[in-house]
Amino acid sequence: QVQLVESGGGLVQAGGSLRLSCAASRTPFRFKAMGWYRQSPGKQRELVAAIFTGGSTNYADSVKGRFTISRDNAKNTVYLQMNSLKPEDTAVYYCNADFFGVATPYWGQGTQVTVSS
Repeated sequence: QVQLVESGGGLVQAGGSLRLSCAASRTPFRFKAMGWYRQSPGKQRELVAAIFTGGSTNYADSVKGRFTISRDNAKNTVYLQMNSLKPEDTAVYYCNADFFGVATPYWGQGTQVTVSS
């Protein structure tokens, strides 16, 4: 069982920045991809950004140029640097981890990000 512990959410004014962290517990499985999803009331959970085993990344169009995903392999931690935040970025952000040889991905408990106008 892999545990994902998220931190870094909070309240920020529009134009501000936040950095989310997601630390994964030790696992014998090889990392395939880690990412951040978000969900706001009344909307479906959507992919925000993902980073893959080879280092490639993928971003939602709405966050390109503002958010950056990165990974510290030594700490088994993935980060989401969020700049130029907008009120529409307000949501619960969830960390997701996918491993080779594991049928289903793991999810964190979620962290609230609120951007005030």
